Amino acid sequence: QVQLVESGGGLVQPGGSLRLSCAVSGNIGRRYDLAWYRRTSRQASADQPDWVATIRDDGSTEYTDSVQGRFTVARDMAENTFYLQMNSLKPEDTAIYYCRILSTLYWGRGTQVTVTA
Repeated sequence: QVQLVESGGGLVQPGGSLRLSCAVSGNIGRRYDLAWYRRTSRQASADQPDWVATIRDDGSTEYTDSVQGRFTVARDMAENTFYLQMNSLKPEDTAIYYCRILSTLYWGRGTQVTVTA
């Protein structure tokens, strides 16, 4: 059974930073692409959260425009753990953040990030 567990969310002031983690376990191997998504309160009824960033098996990364230059996705292959470093956070970054193994139905349960003064 494959599991993804996010952690690292919390409450932070605008301009602050957080680092989210996504620990992957189970029979999935170590070669796959992983993406981060987020769902705001206004998207509660949406079929799928908004895409934030992707790190591919070859190490390449992609970001949605609104986080480009502020967020960085990384991975620790030895630990099968992925990270989303979020800097210069804004109130509009408030959301539940999820990780997902692309091309699969494997999602984590999410971690809440709240950016407020």
